[in-house]
Amino acid sequence: MLVKKNFKKNISKKKEKKSKEILLQNPRGMRDILPEEQNYWDQIRKVLEQSYRDYGFGRMDLPILEYSDLLIRSIGEGTDIVDKEMYSFVTKGGDKLSLRPEFTAGLARAYLQHGMNVRHKPVKIFSMGAVYRYDRPQEGRYRELYQANFDIFGEQDAVMDAHIIQLASRILAALDIKKVQFQINSIGCPVCRKNYLNLLKKYFESKKNKLCQTCRKRIHTNPLRILDCKEDKCSQVAAQAPQILDHLCDDCRLHFRSLLEYLEELEIFYVINPRLVRGLSYYTKTVFEIWPIGEEGKKYSLGGGGRYDNLVELLGGEKTPAIGFALGLDRVVAEMKKIKAKAYVFPIPKVFLAQLGDLAKKKSLKLFSDLEKNGVLVAESFGRGSLKSQLRIANRLKAEITIIMGQKEALDGTVIMKNMATGTQETLVVNEKLPFIIKKALKNNGKVIKK
Repeated sequence: MLVKKNFKKNISKKKEKKSKEILLQNPRGMRDILPEEQNYWDQIRKVLEQSYRDYGFGRMDLPILEYSDLLIRSIGEGTDIVDKEMYSFVTKGGDKLSLRPEFTAGLARAYLQHGMNVRHKPVKIFSMGAVYRYDRPQEGRYRELYQANFDIFGEQDAVMDAHIIQLASRILAALDIKKVQFQINSIGCPVCRKNYLNLLKKYFESKKNKLCQTCRKRIHTNPLRILDCKEDKCSQVAAQAPQILDHLCDDCRLHFRSLLEYLEELEIFYVINPRLVRGLSYYTKTVFEIWPIGEEGKKYSLGGGGRYDNLVELLGGEKTPAIGFALGLDRVVAEMKKIKAKAYVFPIPKVFLAQLGDLAKKKSLKLFSDLEKNGVLVAESFGRGSLKSQLRIANRLKAEITIIMGQKEALDGTVIMKNMATGTQETLVVNEKLPFIIKKALKNNGKVIKK
């Protein structure tokens, strides 16, 4: 009997131990971006930083959480994002929050909250960071993804639509992604879209049996979304659907025609795609996506955007025309790798700092800081005790000069400068002139020029 009890107790302990084991892997649809993968990301950050400043944008960083009601009202019920993809929860205090699935709703909220409507128009804002969508993970699609957003508030002229497309084109070209096409459409305004939606509903109702289950529901909730459904049978039905470009009001038609004329002037390659609608309810007039030109088969977008002239008013502000676009940085990185685009190259240190002994180690930290402050890029291996092992590292890094500080040098206030190509050594005094002497030596193939 006692054996049986002990056996049960051991089983219970094993179960308890097993339940406390930590699963050492990413949540599904999320991943780590390792140091060796950062070259492409650093290149993107560099280009984005330069671009938003050159085009007169100010940066705004938004919270990763927004009130769920804000997102639902902005993005719209009946959209995939709201119905299927938002990470929503209730806090301990009872607030209903969601991880941001995109930036535009939060930007419009911030625009109103901080009184940006009184600023000189147009107001240009750049944002960048992670967004979250509970979608089925697959190649090029994650549940945690990264976006860069460019948005302009307060200007309704079509020249701004062209300007924002010009900016997107410039960024991609700077990343060596030059073979792209802009898929463009106009989805009209609430005035002309109302009649078109009624026409669309009647058409899809007559073809209901040929649609997928999801699109059958969309007929009465969001018929525009049927136009870009990826199911083959839905695509065939959508191909014969009435086109919104035939039903635009005069204002929307003129706006779209002006945009195309601007793009012709800029020599930007575009294709009119009457089935392009984007998946968010706040869009009006211009919508566009950026597709890489390459292999045939499944098409995917590197980014996209459009006008949302009524969003600020919908959230309680005054009528404020606006346009913006987002780049999907994960897909941009994938495209850069695919075409072997130029990645960021980290500057290689030409100087290695070696030390020997405890006192030298302490003094070396100060010397490292002084060199770095004066623009000398230095590599080191403070944890290594052997001078021989440190010199091996200097050789592996192809350093031109190694600065050596041993116990004697630390006491004397000097260092030994070794030319790694010739093996010659010179003793230098550690003072404010040392960084400039090292800089000059680098320019002269590791030789100190004495006056």
